[in-house]
Amino acid sequence: MNYFDESPKEECGVIGIFAPNEDVARMTFFGLYALQHRGQEAAGMAVADGQVITMHKGVGLVSQVFTPNVMTDLKGHYAIGHTRYSTTGSSLLRNAQPFMIETMHGPLALAHNGNLINSAELRNELMEQGVGFSSTSDTEVMTMMLARNGGATWEERIKTAMAKWIGAYSLVILTRDCVYAVRDPWGFRPLCIGLLPSGGHAVASETGALQTLGCEAIRDVKPGEVVSLSNSALKVMQALPTVKPSAMCVFEHIYFARPDQTWDGINVHHVRQRLGEELAREVVNGWEADKRMEVVDGETEKRIADGFADVVIPVPDSSVPAAIGFSHVSGIPYNDGFIKNRYVGRTFIEPTDSLRKRGVALKFNVINENVRGKRVVMIDDSIVRGNTTGPLIKLLKNAGAKEVHVAITCPPIAHPCFMGVDMGKYEDLIAHKRTVDEIREFVGADSLYYLSVDGMMKALQRKDGFCQACFTGQYPIPVDAKSAKTGFERATK
Repeated sequence: MNYFDESPKEECGVIGIFAPNEDVARMTFFGLYALQHRGQEAAGMAVADGQVITMHKGVGLVSQVFTPNVMTDLKGHYAIGHTRYSTTGSSLLRNAQPFMIETMHGPLALAHNGNLINSAELRNELMEQGVGFSSTSDTEVMTMMLARNGGATWEERIKTAMAKWIGAYSLVILTRDCVYAVRDPWGFRPLCIGLLPSGGHAVASETGALQTLGCEAIRDVKPGEVVSLSNSALKVMQALPTVKPSAMCVFEHIYFARPDQTWDGINVHHVRQRLGEELAREVVNGWEADKRMEVVDGETEKRIADGFADVVIPVPDSSVPAAIGFSHVSGIPYNDGFIKNRYVGRTFIEPTDSLRKRGVALKFNVINENVRGKRVVMIDDSIVRGNTTGPLIKLLKNAGAKEVHVAITCPPIAHPCFMGVDMGKYEDLIAHKRTVDEIREFVGADSLYYLSVDGMMKALQRKDGFCQACFTGQYPIPVDAKSAKTGFERATK
C-alpha cells in the first residue's frame, strides 16, 4: 500500500503478442516490465499454444509475480499480459487480470485498461440470466459477455459486445490461436501496435513497451477498431464508428505515460516541457515584480522576473520536463531539489506508526544546498487531495528555503474521473471544496498557480480531442455514482 503518494492512479497497462518461434512469455514479461509504472498492485499473463491457454497472475510487481519456475510453464505463440492498479474493483487477487474462462467456442482470456460506466447495469443483466461472478471487476463482465455472445467468429462476438459497452476500454483478448486488440470508439485509453523483427506483431498501452521488444512500424489502434494478430497476418476491422471529437485522456500526457510514449503523434516528453513553458508564461504575466523582456534567436520571448525566485525545482519524476520548460521561459535557473525513493510506495510491508507520520519525508529527501536561503518555484503535475503538497513545501522550508511558490502543470482537479483513473470522489478533491487561494493557504505555499485549460491545450497543440472532465465537469459520456471504482461493492451490499 502506498501511504506517501496522492497522485492520480492509472488503472493498468496491457500487452499482447503473436510471435511464432519465439519465447512469447519471456517477451511479455519484458513488455510488462516496461509498463510497470502503470500499475504496481498485481500482474498477470496468459499464453496460448494453438490448443490451450495457460495463465498465471498474482499480487505484486512483475518481477515478484513471474519467477523463473513460473515462466517455464508458460509456453506458446500467443500471449497477453496485464499490470494493475485497481479502479473498478478493490485491490484484491480475485480482481487481478487477465480473466480466463472456457467457452463453447474455446478458451478465452481478456485484459482491460479503462472503466465501463455501465458495467453495473450489464452485470445485473447477466446475473438475472443466471451468470455468477467471482470478482468485482468490470473486466469479468466483459469476459462473460463475450463468452455468451453468438456469432461465427470472435470478431463478430467482439463487435456485438462493443455495441453494448459504454466507457473506456483498451483490451487485449486471447483465444487459443489469436490475439485481439480492441479500443473504444471514444479513444479514452492508449493502445498501439507494432511489427516485431521476427515477423509477428505486438500491441501495448505504450510505444515504449513495443520499442523494448524491437517493434517497428508502430501505429495507434484506432478508436472503435479491432485488430487481429494471428497466423493469417494482421487483420483490421472497424467495429464501431469513431466518435468525433475523440476523448483521449489528457492525464496520459500530464502524468501517467512514460516520457518516451508517443500517442496520436504527440510525444509525452515534449508535451510536458511545453506545459511548463505555457505555465511560465501565465505565471510571469501574473507576477507583480519588475519584468524585462528580451528576444532569444529572434523567436523566443523570454521573460525574466527579477527578484521573484532563485531556482525552479521539480517534484520528480513527471514534472522534470515541465520544470525545464518553465526555467527556459522564465529565465529562473533549474536545479534538482528532491531525491525520490522510488520503491517506498511499492512495498507491501506496512510502515510503523512513527514512519507513517513522516509521510512524504520517507519518500523524498531534499538536497539542502540547492534550496537553502533561496526562493523556490516548486513544479508539480497536479494537486488532488492536497495531502502531499503541504509536506513537500515543509520539507523545502525545513531545508532552509526562504519562500516556496507552487506552480501546477494542469488546471485544478475539481471533478472525479469515471473513465479509468482513480482520483477519488467529489468530497476527496481539494479543488472541489476550496478556491485557489484557500488551497494555497491550506498547503502553506507563498503563492500558488495552476495552468489554465487554454494553456494546457496550447501545450498539446490541439484545440479538442482530449477529455477534460476532471477540470471542467463536462464528461464525454453521462455518468453517475455507480460508475465509480467501488460501484459494484456499493451496489451489491
